[in-house]
Amino acid sequence: LIGVYTNRHGERWELQLKGSGKTPYSRNGDGRAVLHSSVREFLCSEAIHYLGIPTSRAASLVVSDDDVWRDQFYNGNTKKERGAIVLRLAKSWFRIGSLEILAHSGELDLQRRLLDFVIQEHFPSIAMNDSNRYLEFSSTVVSVTANLIALWMSVGFAHGVCNTDNFSLLSITIDYGPFGFMDSYDPNFVPNTSDDERRYKIGNQANVGLFNLSKLLEALKPLLDPRQKQLASQILEGYGERYYIRFTELFKTKLGLLGENEDDHYLIAFLLKVSLLC
Repeated sequence: LIGVYTNRHGERWELQLKGSGKTPYSRNGDGRAVLHSSVREFLCSEAIHYLGIPTSRAASLVVSDDDVWRDQFYNGNTKKERGAIVLRLAKSWFRIGSLEILAHSGELDLQRRLLDFVIQEHFPSIAMNDSNRYLEFSSTVVSVTANLIALWMSVGFAHGVCNTDNFSLLSITIDYGPFGFMDSYDPNFVPNTSDDERRYKIGNQANVGLFNLSKLLEALKPLLDPRQKQLASQILEGYGERYYIRFTELFKTKLGLLGENEDDHYLIAFLLKVSLLC
């Protein structure tokens, strides 16, 4: 993260370099990126934006003269590739994992400070003096996450690595790694060659979203009283319905279906099944 920029419209963007090398927070990797994956991230983040789906953006791509070694297909065949750096922007780069790691480490004071910062900066509808602000925050994230994944499904987008570290607290599409678009409908479509268990197949994205939100709730529980915990659990239980309603709305719009008809759900499911058979 290299800084925060406020544009002429008053929009606040956090600027981040992907592929610039190791940082104090790097894990076992070299912190580098190769040219082909950088081009893919640049193009797809812009495509997702113009498809009307919340996402990070790409501002620039710089090619490096340094060589980067990668095993692209995880088959032991390491090749030398040209490096690149993407300057990418988002309203926030905080993820569910940002709270999860603090809760796991017992750093509750820091977790509370981070939560209050995120709420104050990015959730203006939540009052900072409201004792239920963390509950309201949880409810909002559940709702917008259901919306985001329904939007992904409406355009056949598979993220590829939907873990808690790649799920934004603002529910925007971030961290374009092994993503992909379905050429034809297939709920078992997996764009990640290393996902042998098909955990992140496109037909499982909604379920993985629920799993990640349950991890968010676990992280928030130390900051909630018993009543708030119960309410938060009830809100999470409603995630599936929220997702299904939004999914249905999007597909009815695609099909030009007007009004409400009890057969709409059957028609959508039938057409998807026909697409699968074709």
